[in-house]
Amino acid sequence: MDVEFDFNLSREQWDVLRALRLPAAARGRTNSFVLEQLIALDLASIEDGSPRITPTGRKVLIRGSSSLLDVAA
Repeated sequence: MDVEFDFNLSREQWDVLRALRLPAAARGRTNSFVLEQLIALDLASIEDGSPRITPTGRKVLIRGSSSLLDVAA
């Protein structure tokens, strides 16, 4: 089964999702409101009291977003 990972994320959501790839000490503070949104989408989770990117979040991040291509152009 082919799963589609097309999420219409806001710029802030993309920024937090990218930041979650970094070690906790290197990423600084994350926006808790945006983090809650990513958790609701199963793109992030809280493990041992620290936010983490989920496997689904990694796939979405790698795939990117067509709206981000518009910003880069």
